[in-house]
Amino acid sequence: MDPEPAIGHYPFHFSVQFALRDRHLPSRQQLRAWAAKALLGPVQAVLRIVDEEEGLSLNQGFRSRAYATNVLTFPYGLDDTGSLSGDIALCWPIVRREASAQGKTLKAHCAHLVVHGMLHLQGLDHIKSSEAAEMEALETQILSEMGFPNPYLINDQGT
Repeated sequence: MDPEPAIGHYPFHFSVQFALRDRHLPSRQQLRAWAAKALLGPVQAVLRIVDEEEGLSLNQGFRSRAYATNVLTFPYGLDDTGSLSGDIALCWPIVRREASAQGKTLKAHCAHLVVHGMLHLQGLDHIKSSEAAEMEALETQILSEMGFPNPYLINDQGT
């Protein structure tokens, strides 16, 4: 990855890989902008947009779960520059199905999952209810600042 300019005051190195084609996919610039809004510190990350087969393989191989899920995060810890590093896999067919089923726009749902993955990469989690409340509040705040509605409201129409 080539060095990129810092976002705010945090170094941010971000690559996007598309393992499939779909005319509804957001641009690399859009994905990067959403990810940048979720920065809590210096980060070096790769976001890979995958198909369902690769999503299943990743979830099965790393979490022993025999299904594809919307987003997976693989944090690697601090690199030699002091940045958190890791990979995020976004399973596009699942994202599309969920957006439709939940009455959300594809753009709003995708932005949410990019933010969600970035927060996981930086150590936030939602296993305990107290952690979930903190993470959901931060996601909602970040998305609101970008003009998206609360992703946890039922039948949200997105923007």
